[in-house]
Amino acid sequence: MVIRFLPRLAVLAMLAALGTLGGCTWAPGPALDSSRIQDDLTAKTGTDVYPVKLITADVVRAQPDSIALAAAVPDSPARTGKLGDDLDGYEYLIGPQDLVGVTVLDHPEMSSGLMTAPVTGATAPVPGVPQITPTVLPSDQSGYRVDRNGEMYYPPVGKLRVGGKTVDQVRGMITSAIKNTVRDPRVDVRVIAYRSKRVDVTGQVRTPGMLPVTDVPVTLVNAITRAGGFAPEADVQKVRLTRDGKLFEFDLEALIERRNGAHDFLLRGGDVVYVPDRLSSRIFVLGEVARPQSLLMNKGRLSLADALAGVNSIDVKAADPRQIFVIRGMRDKPQTPDVYRLDMTQVDAMLLSTQFRLEPLDVVYVGTSDAVRFNRVLDQITPTIQTLFFTVELAR
Repeated sequence: MVIRFLPRLAVLAMLAALGTLGGCTWAPGPALDSSRIQDDLTAKTGTDVYPVKLITADVVRAQPDSIALAAAVPDSPARTGKLGDDLDGYEYLIGPQDLVGVTVLDHPEMSSGLMTAPVTGATAPVPGVPQITPTVLPSDQSGYRVDRNGEMYYPPVGKLRVGGKTVDQVRGMITSAIKNTVRDPRVDVRVIAYRSKRVDVTGQVRTPGMLPVTDVPVTLVNAITRAGGFAPEADVQKVRLTRDGKLFEFDLEALIERRNGAHDFLLRGGDVVYVPDRLSSRIFVLGEVARPQSLLMNKGRLSLADALAGVNSIDVKAADPRQIFVIRGMRDKPQTPDVYRLDMTQVDAMLLSTQFRLEPLDVVYVGTSDAVRFNRVLDQITPTIQTLFFTVELAR
């Protein structure tokens, strides 16, 4: 009688042991102590249902080009005005902290020309004795500074409001002011030091920093060139400009080639140019692929076919070719993403994948076939079944 019930007792004992081992802290492999965590793993994370759009030729034709849309902003500087006319009509406007030099021909007492320190010592060269050369004073000691109110003190006349005026306008003001003192005055005005306006170039450029706005006009392309050009990780298609509290985004290649009606444009004082890196232009390929990973977009563009090729294609042994999903919109609308699906069993699927453009932070997910999911369940329970079988056999 005892021998007859031994296998059953062995099975029950084995099941009890397995249940005990499930909570043992000395079980092999990494584990997290859940006794201090209050979480309901059976609760649903949401109840929303998202419609899935099948990737067809109509969907491909209707998809927008995010780069073209960014350049098509109505008040974008790349679309307002003409660069040639802007360059021809450009004039520098004097501002606070600028140093202005004034020269009145034949009247050095009215001029702010470079001064030299007096020479001391011997007046004639002496063999073997080093000579003292005149010392030229810095330029900011030979000009007139414009104060924060836009006024400049010119001794022969007094205070002049020069802020917001061009060099020619200031020349006319001084000429009119001294014509009663100087017969037929010939006046020259120039900006010695440009300090009032600047453009900041930051981000993925080789030498980020500040560029002063001078009498030589500077465009967006010029500013990046003067900053040393792009760094290797720069995103050329998403150069950003902050102006008057507004943010604009540009495809620099489109500006250079004048595609889509966009063109290079002049920068103003206070503009901030930022060149981002390509990390914000990543897409993620997950699921049943050979090498799940994130991919950087090539110059702001990447097709679905490029993404699949970048991870060595789908896993032919585990993937369901009818379940190639693209999940989009998690950055701008995380609660209502757009979901697209490509059926690679169809004859036109390959061509559609080459034309379907991905957008930054898209997630490409390749689903698992039903047969593989079933086999994976078997892989999980087979060791347990084998253990029970051998236990029963040993107990006989």
